[in-house]
Amino acid sequence: MQVTAQMPITNGDDMIAMRTTRRSKRLFATLAAASVVTLSACAEQGGSGGSAGGDGIEPGASKEDYIAAFEDVDPITIRTQSPAPKGSITGKNVEDYLASVEEWSGGKITFDIAYANAVAEPAEIDDALNDGRLDLGQVLPIYEPSEYPATVALIETGFLSKQSPVVGALQSNAWPNEVAFNTPEIMQEWDDHGLVPLVPVYNSGAQGFFCSQPRTTKAEISGQTVSATGSANSKQIEGLDGSPVSVAYTELYESLERGVVGCASATLTVAVLGGFLPAVPYAVFDDEASFSPGPGGMAFSKATWETLPLVAQQLFWDRLGVFVGENITGKIWPNTVEGVGAIIEAGGSFATFDEEARESLRAANEDLLDQVSDSPALDDGDGFIERVQEAADEWLEIVSEELGYTDEVGYEDFSTWYSEDAVDIEPFLQKLLDDTFAEHRPS
Repeated sequence: MQVTAQMPITNGDDMIAMRTTRRSKRLFATLAAASVVTLSACAEQGGSGGSAGGDGIEPGASKEDYIAAFEDVDPITIRTQSPAPKGSITGKNVEDYLASVEEWSGGKITFDIAYANAVAEPAEIDDALNDGRLDLGQVLPIYEPSEYPATVALIETGFLSKQSPVVGALQSNAWPNEVAFNTPEIMQEWDDHGLVPLVPVYNSGAQGFFCSQPRTTKAEISGQTVSATGSANSKQIEGLDGSPVSVAYTELYESLERGVVGCASATLTVAVLGGFLPAVPYAVFDDEASFSPGPGGMAFSKATWETLPLVAQQLFWDRLGVFVGENITGKIWPNTVEGVGAIIEAGGSFATFDEEARESLRAANEDLLDQVSDSPALDDGDGFIERVQEAADEWLEIVSEELGYTDEVGYEDFSTWYSEDAVDIEPFLQKLLDDTFAEHRPS
């Protein structure tokens, strides 16, 4: 760059039942909408589509196989940018992915990289992909909700993910991609904007709540000005009686220092990048009532993508594990270590919301799900919400039970517990690539 008197709602059946009761008056309209024709062809999109032709290569090809396949390919230069300064932790996923593609192409694909969003600011990256300034970039649909309403509808359900440092980071970077690739309206939206999404959704960690002093109750939050990321986050803050404002992370430190903003809703990655944790070292992360993050997506210009030979498209696709993996192991977790250290050094702490605040935030989240289900950008909003909840639950089970990942410590102890070999992410990556990305590989 970027909560009770009720029992906690923790499963899809409870959430669907509550929404069904509150929306019973809309039943006839929902049934009528079922006759809308599904854009089934769009569900096949992703890395597929036109290419400049040439021979492809089988899935699972080695680096040596790829280098041999590129022997007769003319050199290709791709214009792209990183959101961070060169060598920064926050840009590691981008830099390592590009380096891997270059290496596996035998040097036939090279990159003209601009750092720190030097070509286009976040809200303009999609424009830069269309006007030729960039060929590959990290797009942020949340900055343009009217342009990407179906994608933003998915983003607004992000609070369904677990908020913990290990399991939450894995789960939250998996299920939204499954939903995106299998929602025709979302894929059509990207296509209409001249974009080919390689990774439709990736985040920079769980969305926390950071204040200059402990604020875990509605009474303590009431009236506080809070920086928000997107409309969903603003509605959640309003549910806690806070006053949401939009402040660029680059300006947050000064705004917090001057008292213009009292709290910030952000990820630890954004907090580290913005350098504002010393001003707001009291953090709240709560699994029982969570905030929606502001994720981005990585996409190619469709015009450029279709000029690439098939083997080049396949290489970009086959190395996506580097991008997704480094986003977690090279960015989220190292920034969590640094962020936790900064909070502890500043005398801060980690906490959860009290029961009243949890109840209010959960109510705000239920309202968000209702609004998403009513979105005109979705052919079947109720069905979409059910698919979202099902995917979130399924990937939590995959991560926790099938693959056996656990949260051995909470955020407060993460900086002393974590090391580069603390978590083997390879089983997760293989499962994600096989189950979600493989079927969209160019062919």
